[in-house]
Amino acid sequence: MGIKPIFGENLKFYRKAKNLSQEQLSEKADISVKHLSAIERGLTFVSADLLEKLAISVDIPAYYLFVNKREITCNDEMLNAIDIIIERQLIKTIDEIKSDLRQNKR
Repeated sequence: MGIKPIFGENLKFYRKAKNLSQEQLSEKADISVKHLSAIERGLTFVSADLLEKLAISVDIPAYYLFVNKREITCNDEMLNAIDIIIERQLIKTIDEIKSDLRQNKR
């Protein structure tokens, strides 16, 4: 897959994640809806200035728009490491909540 379709897919994903319509994003980036639509469909590309406006408008680092998510893979080792991190954070959060509740009872 070429860079334009990857960029377009990612932009559309982050636009929707921010609950922005094409009209809203095009207004923020100061471009037409037609131009935004062509970018999201991978038909055209952006200038450096527009890249910066779009990234700021969807509140992400610009490089997020270039990552081909289909090529990112997670193996079992990575998933286990993530599970451990999440479990530790949950235990820490639960302990903090319990501590706060104990202090509030006093």
